[in-house]
Amino acid sequence: MTRPGGTDPARGTGHVDDVAGPTSVPTATGSADDPLVIRDAATGAAVPDAFQRLWNPHRMAYIDAGREGKGRGHDDDCPFCEAPHKSDEDGLIVARGEHAYVLLNLFPYNNGHLLVCPYRHVPLYDEATPDELREIGELTQTAMRVLRAVSHCDGFNIGMNQGEVAGAGVAGHLHQHIVPRWQSDANFFPIIARTKSMSQLLGETRRLVADGWPSEH
Repeated sequence: MTRPGGTDPARGTGHVDDVAGPTSVPTATGSADDPLVIRDAATGAAVPDAFQRLWNPHRMAYIDAGREGKGRGHDDDCPFCEAPHKSDEDGLIVARGEHAYVLLNLFPYNNGHLLVCPYRHVPLYDEATPDELREIGELTQTAMRVLRAVSHCDGFNIGMNQGEVAGAGVAGHLHQHIVPRWQSDANFFPIIARTKSMSQLLGETRRLVADGWPSEH
């Protein structure tokens, strides 16, 4: 197929160089003038695509680390083993206990998304010691109270994904998620736009939660 202007598309380049625009090529869904339709560079045909792209090149460091096995079961490169050796600000740490600590999730679902981790590099809940389990539970309760006080949330999602097959991002180190929820946080962005809107920077969230943490902990 010849493009408008008389040039032929380069096959196999993988480069999408036309976004939407008038075309006489029909699509499986109807009109090819749909703004969510892109042109496939290999054929020039308009193809439907319901996704908008939010470019996040900084995430390549996280993706590459996963390919190399970092944080997937090796305590010498585990982010949850490294965080306690950093300052609270650099490690996004909210509170430190004797056997476990609390930090912000680097890729939060909601503002204030916290993780509770034992210091010890252990992958599964049934491998944690009674002292670790006790403190993880106590820190989880305190985190809920602090989040409720500083963010006025209406509820929580709390849980653990254990093992890569269960969706654990860092399968080698046990961590419990605490996600604050609000009545108004279920909006169209994640469903339609495949985008999560974050209204507060991680550093500011860490400061607010840390400042609200009771001193006895």
